[in-house]
Amino acid sequence: MVLGCDEKINGVNLGNWLVLERWMSPSLFEESGEDDEIWMHRTMPASRLEEVLREHRDTYVTLADFQAIAARGYNLVRLPVPYFVFGDVSGHPGCIEYVDKAFAWARETGLKVLLDLHTVPGSQNGYDNGGLTGVCRWSRSPRAVEFALSVLTRLAERYRDDPALYGVEVLNEPISWLVYRTAPSTGRAKSMGEAYGSGHVSMRFLKRFYREAYRRLRSVLRPETVIVFHDGFRLNRWGNWFRREGMRRVMLDTHIYIAAMESFVPIHEMWAYRLFVKLNELMIRRAARYVPVVVGEWCIENRWAASCGEAGVVVDDSVDAISERERRMRDAYREVAALQLRAWNVSAGQIYWNYQLVRDVSGGDDCTRRKQVDFEAWDLTRVWRNGWMADRRAGICDRLTLFRE
Repeated sequence: MVLGCDEKINGVNLGNWLVLERWMSPSLFEESGEDDEIWMHRTMPASRLEEVLREHRDTYVTLADFQAIAARGYNLVRLPVPYFVFGDVSGHPGCIEYVDKAFAWARETGLKVLLDLHTVPGSQNGYDNGGLTGVCRWSRSPRAVEFALSVLTRLAERYRDDPALYGVEVLNEPISWLVYRTAPSTGRAKSMGEAYGSGHVSMRFLKRFYREAYRRLRSVLRPETVIVFHDGFRLNRWGNWFRREGMRRVMLDTHIYIAAMESFVPIHEMWAYRLFVKLNELMIRRAARYVPVVVGEWCIENRWAASCGEAGVVVDDSVDAISERERRMRDAYREVAALQLRAWNVSAGQIYWNYQLVRDVSGGDDCTRRKQVDFEAWDLTRVWRNGWMADRRAGICDRLTLFRE
């Protein structure tokens, strides 16, 4: 049985590299005019699509990025991959060679890799990060479910003996009833016919899928490799289930965003953030009595810190005024970062979303299309550059040994 952990995950997500999200790099979608990756693939000429994807994948994440992540004291990257990763789905260019590169770079830099199946045919949540906005029919198709299981099995077979493999995450963000009903993407499918029959992923189905995924993966993976399950936005409904099922070396992933809270509770003050984070800390503590929990996605984005760059400062172009705005914003973001990191410390670790958004950290076309405060705190490279989170290099171990049997 999993008894505990003696080293924290200090990780970062490599989102928007192999699974695209328009809000993170709008210019990638301008030519197609589409809102999600699946429709981008459907509408662009095949040769042009391959050219655009190849250029993006070749430049968006490189060895230099792995070196920068390791140099900052991080010990793991979570790598989202699409269901067409092997290139065996018509109309969707594969990207397995880039997964190979990620493992090679991880070995070279001493990082570990958590492979994350981020999308499935028909989508598991209807978000753009599920590939197909407004559609959530995957769990209703036995064929699509079996395909997802086959992708997981093939990934496990390919990387089981790679020393950089930390674990495999079975599926990103299968959606609950409440989240599906309140999600802004629900009902916004481009093709309402394709979305017909969409709905949430039930707990009964999710447990059945997780049970089968564990059976297949554990039969392939090395005994020490971790199998990660997203909580399905239902962190405290799992209880002792994993232990009762006899699952070993498993972890529960939960995603927590202050920015998401702000969408429902429009209070942009530190006391509200403290309450929200504290409630999530208590839920993590409760769930972690039965299974290790990792905060697999979080960030410091929040409207209060962004607004601190203006509050109480005379708006002019003087150096002193600009410096004061930057200091206020920096201090606010640091306070929010420290608040969250203290809370996530009760878990098995945390994985920041995301390493970067637009590639050009000096500006670039995407940077000029929106206000700085709209996205910079989602981008860890900019968080580093702006000094918005205290350096965590001190005391970080070189190896991940999170479980003791």
